[in-house]
Amino acid sequence: MDFFDVISSRRAVNHFDSHRDVPDALLRQVVEMAASTPSSFNLQPWSLMVLREKEEKLRLQKEAMGQAKVSEAPVTLIVLADTRGWADECPFVERNFSEMMKAGAMKESQRGWFSKARTNLYGTSDASQVAFATKNTGFFAMALMLSARSVGLHTHPMDGFSMEGVKKAFHIPDHYWIPLLLSVGYFNDEKELAEPKWRKTYDDIVVRF
Repeated sequence: MDFFDVISSRRAVNHFDSHRDVPDALLRQVVEMAASTPSSFNLQPWSLMVLREKEEKLRLQKEAMGQAKVSEAPVTLIVLADTRGWADECPFVERNFSEMMKAGAMKESQRGWFSKARTNLYGTSDASQVAFATKNTGFFAMALMLSARSVGLHTHPMDGFSMEGVKKAFHIPDHYWIPLLLSVGYFNDEKELAEPKWRKTYDDIVVRF
């Protein structure tokens, strides 16, 4: 499937085939393709909780306005954005710095500068921390949807849920923000696939002030 087919056939589908599973290897492929997403300082402040068990999906559905697709899809993902993903205590920060040194992009003498730059950019307020986490994780979430479509899967991103309820139900630490839930699977061919919705044109999108 070329990129035009991927982008033009992607839908937020409401009906999944609950009898057709998404193999672990295929889900891994989708996630690892999406992992090529760019992020600020390559900090990659995203994580996923993968729900396959019916009980878990029903528990999530209860916190997601009862949306049937949460439990109908073979896989539903809780997409997590780490608001502390820039901070020294985050293990991926040290790993990232080590990898940049291996690649020759950083030197040990720049460790202090790197810490200060991250703190100044992302750690100055709660709002800046949430913005850092969610905007980068949003890139990753879109890449997940397109990666899924490229291998024949459909998805549905959901914003209709109680973040506090989901955190409590799944024991998610406070430093994570949840930008969306994402159901993943195959479309139920017994249902009618909705036509594409209208989209802004180039002239609608481009503005000046």
